[in-house]
Amino acid sequence: MTEDTSALTEMQLVVFGLASEYYGVDISDVREIIRMQAIARVPGAPSFVEGVINLRGRVVPVVDLRKRLRLDVGEQTKESRIVVVDISGRDVGVIADAVTEVLRVTLSSIEPPSSIITNADSDYLRGIAKLESRLIILLDLKKVLSKIESEGILGMEETEEEPPLITDEESVAVKKTCRKKKLAAVASSD
Repeated sequence: MTEDTSALTEMQLVVFGLASEYYGVDISDVREIIRMQAIARVPGAPSFVEGVINLRGRVVPVVDLRKRLRLDVGEQTKESRIVVVDISGRDVGVIADAVTEVLRVTLSSIEPPSSIITNADSDYLRGIAKLESRLIILLDLKKVLSKIESEGILGMEETEEEPPLITDEESVAVKKTCRKKKLAAVASSD
């Protein structure tokens, strides 16, 4: 089987543990995997956004996948990692309990999620990979994190500026009034 043929019949995943289950994401979405580090909280962010990190000079938002997927929140351990993924051209970190492996699975071993377990809020489930000893839930992180993008968390550096408290016209009027008062004060002191 050539590499082109295998690309059509296989999928390469980054597999990570989360709340005693295995999840997989397409390796092409993953930029890097880093150890946990200090996360700065962002006031007003959604509850599943832990905050931001400084990743080699770039501010990267970090999401707790347990909270986003409505799983029990667990303690971070020395195995916990931040998986930095590309979402619409921007880096986002997602916290995983542990990254276990990079794995190739055949497309024939992947089943679509059952309509019994999915709803409108779970459109981020791509399918379930059936392996000999376990199941891996495949996630579409773009859809998992779409709420962050829609709320503008990804574009924190691109937020719209606050409108000025005083417009340019009002500023000119205030300056003219002040100038008249100064002139009147100088004239009356003579």
